[in-house]
Amino acid sequence: MERKKLKKALLLGAGVATGVTAARLMVRGVINRTHDHTLKTIMEDTYDENMWELVSATTRIGLQNVVETNLRSTEGKVIGRPLGSPKIFPSMDDLVFTIAQLYIMPTPLEETVDTKVVIGKKAKKPFTVDIPIMIAPMAYGEALSKKAKIALARGATLAGTSTNTGEGPFLPEERKAAKYLIYQYNRGDWGKTPELINQCDAVEIQLGQGALGGVGHVMYAKDIDKELRKAFGFPKGKDAVAHSRQPEIKEPKDLRVLVKKLKDISGGLPIGVKMAAGKNLEADLRIICEAGIDFIAMEGAEAATKSSTPLLQDDFGVPMVFAICRAATWLKENHYKDRVTLIASGKIRTPGDVLKACALGADAVYMGTVALFALTHTQVLKALPFEPPTQVLWHNGKYAHKFKVNEGAKYLSQYLFSCRDELVEGIKSLGKTRLSEVGREDLMALNEMISKGCGISMAYEPFLH
Repeated sequence: MERKKLKKALLLGAGVATGVTAARLMVRGVINRTHDHTLKTIMEDTYDENMWELVSATTRIGLQNVVETNLRSTEGKVIGRPLGSPKIFPSMDDLVFTIAQLYIMPTPLEETVDTKVVIGKKAKKPFTVDIPIMIAPMAYGEALSKKAKIALARGATLAGTSTNTGEGPFLPEERKAAKYLIYQYNRGDWGKTPELINQCDAVEIQLGQGALGGVGHVMYAKDIDKELRKAFGFPKGKDAVAHSRQPEIKEPKDLRVLVKKLKDISGGLPIGVKMAAGKNLEADLRIICEAGIDFIAMEGAEAATKSSTPLLQDDFGVPMVFAICRAATWLKENHYKDRVTLIASGKIRTPGDVLKACALGADAVYMGTVALFALTHTQVLKALPFEPPTQVLWHNGKYAHKFKVNEGAKYLSQYLFSCRDELVEGIKSLGKTRLSEVGREDLMALNEMISKGCGISMAYEPFLH
């Protein structure tokens, strides 16, 4: 009986193997015939009937532009692109660091490295972050879910750094989770009360954004759910309007009045501005610094947001690599470097970007998009492959309810710890022991425009001493 069962099993196995082989050969035959027919058609059809025309035209125009042309055709209004421009701007990718070996000796392995940064150097109530990476302002409700905001705050706290409310309504749970919370003084008419300001560790006056310029925007009442309406403190039917200008700043001199007001209310918290870098950067900096500001969060053209028009993302603003240099140079030449903290923002993606930004003159950086990638980690699989990964993060995302806060905080903090450790190795490789010691003299340029624009020698130039 057992021999019969074995024989039957062997015959069945042989049959299955034969069937699989036959199916494989059949599929290969179909693929081969389809492949040959398709290539023959492409090779022989005249161009006006040839599908290769689509490849040729798309290559010329760009796939991004083809997709957005169709989105404009479908919607008939301004389209909102999330997470920034795909355009390749002149960037810090064309900068590399020198290496300390003999002329300058590398830092001994046993030496500790100081990566701390003071926010509000001369403010009455400054605070110190352990790493030069801070979580960028991202709004609750207008962009991120409550869970995502809490996770960002917890992750930042674990890593000893700060997070930012963004322009959305104040979230008490975020305050509870954050060691250091920067309150963004929005351009709307919600929040901004002394009670809220005094719960935070710094105030950031929103002037503009790298991905939006100084353009206002509206969140219509129909898109504001019950939870969010309560957070805004709005009655049913009211729109959330972020104006193009700060309502309290009718002309440049009014900034000084607003800064004094916020310092008086807060008892001396660091008061800063969030701004986009434009052609008139130095003139803007003069007005800002003369108003008594403590920190500047400056965004380059590469900065992202939840949604803004491609025109503003692709065709406006100064690329970050030049914006940092211009701002840092102006602050130093006008004797503000020792009192104003400079925070760079806009497509800061790696520890290398962070160290280069600091070498160019920034004290610290904001990370937004990359922080979201780290925060979501494998949780994006809840949305993929049928929905964008951000659907686990947005306030109204289809999978936002499945996002796990503690898991997100854990992975964000581990990413930040990893960045810190890489920064330490980079600083040691330059023969230094403090982040603040890293400067432009440690950099070389691979691109002559970057070299000229940033005042940094080319990598092919001989060292003269």
